[in-house]
Amino acid sequence: MAISTGGLFGHSQVGVHLSIIGNVLFHPSSIDAPSMDLLQSSFDMEMHPFSVGGSALLGSLLRGNKNGIAVADIAFESELEELTSFGDVVVMQSGVNAAGNLIECNDFGAIVSPMVPDSGLEMIEDVLGVPTKATTVAHQDSIGSLLVANNNGILAHPDVTPTEISILESTLKVSLMVGTVTFGSPFVGAGCTSSDSHALVGAGSTGPELNRIEDALGLI
Repeated sequence: MAISTGGLFGHSQVGVHLSIIGNVLFHPSSIDAPSMDLLQSSFDMEMHPFSVGGSALLGSLLRGNKNGIAVADIAFESELEELTSFGDVVVMQSGVNAAGNLIECNDFGAIVSPMVPDSGLEMIEDVLGVPTKATTVAHQDSIGSLLVANNNGILAHPDVTPTEISILESTLKVSLMVGTVTFGSPFVGAGCTSSDSHALVGAGSTGPELNRIEDALGLI
C-alpha cells in the first residue's frame, strides 16, 4: 500500500504541517528526528525545511504546483526569497492569506475559496499557470482542509455537493471520491498529504479509510 500513517508534533493532523509542491516536500524546520525518518521513508522526493513567518503550519500557509507557489503575507522577506528558487510566488494578503486553507491545486487546475477576491483569484491563476475556479466544499470556505488533490484524483469531505463536485472535477481534470481520515474525521486536507505516488495519513486512520484514500488519489 502506497500509504503511511503517523503523526507530527504529537498529533495526527499531518496535512496542517506539510506542503507538497511539485517534486518538493516542504516540512517544518523544527521537525524532530523520528518525524523526519517517517517522511523520508514515506516519500521519495526532495525534502526542504521551511517556515512561513516562523510558523510550522506549512500546510495551512503554503500551496502550489509545478509552476508556482502561493504563500501567506506573514512570510519573512528571506523566506520569500527562498521560495522564488522553486518557482513564481504570489503573496496572499488582506486578511485572506492562509494559502493552504484557501487553495487546493494540481498541475491541471486550482480551486480557490470564495473568500478570495476576484483580483486575488486572477493573480493565483497567473502564478500557478492553470485554470482557476472559486467554490465552497461542503458549503464551507476553508477548502484546503476539506480536500486533498494530486494529478490522479481528489479526496473530498463526505458532504461535498453535486454542484461542487462538478466544479472540482472539471477544474482539476481528475475524478473525485469522498472519504474520511483518522477514524471518521471529514477534514481530509488536515489529516492527509499526498504526492502522485504516496500519501501520509494521520495516525488512527482505519483500513477502510486508507483503502479509500488509495483509490481516490490513484496510489495503487
